[in-house]
Amino acid sequence: MMEIKPFKIRSIEINPPLILSPMAGVTDISFRRLLKQRGGVGLTVSEFISVEGLTRNNPKSKRQMRFYENERPFAVQIFGGQAERMRMAAEMAEEVGADILDVNCGCPAPRVVKHGGGSGLLRDLPRLETILKEIKKAITIPLTIKIRAGYTESTINAVETAKLAEDCGVEHIALHGRTKEQGYRGLANWDLVREIRQIVKVPVSGSGDIATIQQAFDRFRETGCDGVLIGRGAMANPWIFRQIEDAMNGREPFQPTLEDKRALLLEYFEMLRQDMPQMAAIGRMKQLAGQFTRGLQGGALFRTAVYHSHSVDEILGRISEYFETIGADRPYFGEGGPPQEIIEAPALDSCEAATAQMV
Repeated sequence: MMEIKPFKIRSIEINPPLILSPMAGVTDISFRRLLKQRGGVGLTVSEFISVEGLTRNNPKSKRQMRFYENERPFAVQIFGGQAERMRMAAEMAEEVGADILDVNCGCPAPRVVKHGGGSGLLRDLPRLETILKEIKKAITIPLTIKIRAGYTESTINAVETAKLAEDCGVEHIALHGRTKEQGYRGLANWDLVREIRQIVKVPVSGSGDIATIQQAFDRFRETGCDGVLIGRGAMANPWIFRQIEDAMNGREPFQPTLEDKRALLLEYFEMLRQDMPQMAAIGRMKQLAGQFTRGLQGGALFRTAVYHSHSVDEILGRISEYFETIGADRPYFGEGGPPQEIIEAPALDSCEAATAQMV
């Protein structure tokens, strides 16, 4: 395996050079804490946060900036299309103690783009330049950015956007190599990560389609990038960061047991219940339990059983029943037998999942 080294965003070391990608409705304080405790995460990032919500004192938006000290280094990611509100929100992020302020220029959700935020900024570079310059003047912590390949296949401008960002004082550039038009379809274009890496002096990281150790190493080798971001791959395998770090250091990658997976679900559910009202915790558990059990025997039936649960005790009972059954090598039949309709784990996207509740 090739040698992969930590990198710095100004004086902040990202070690290992593996970043938990921000995902709306997923990377809240509980999920980040869960992943950080598994090991191997060099930088955590908040869910993307609406500057309209933050600057209008929306309680949900403010809650999204909370973090634990052991998450550091920690970045707050904001989105919006108005320079003044972006500046105000950036100042708020610095005030709460964030190490880094990240600007989202990648979300393809229509509700974000129509107001000029997310990947909408990729088709209005003068507006993006104004936003970045305003933020840069207002904060002392490093300013970073996450972008996409471009707005459409015919208007790919990631290299131009990256150069503009560097000229505005941005100190780290992350690229998700799909266009706004693609959303999360097709494959990410990592060639653009290599091109950006060759023309800017600041660190560059890539994002998209990393679900295995080998894929991470291939992207480092092929692009020369400084870091990689992992989002959906970490939902399916919360140990992926630790496994990549193990391989980087010549260790046998950690392989979780069935008991590790059971304990992870219980730990996550407990964290959710500590952090939010009971019904909200149950809802979030229904959303993500299926991601954690992808590939396990009877996983679809288990997801269905959890989806049909309506109380804490029911969910705890489903988890216990499921893992006891498959641990004993017995077939799992869910709710007393195969249900008529199996609930599949939804394909959650980095910023689509929560925009319906967005301010």
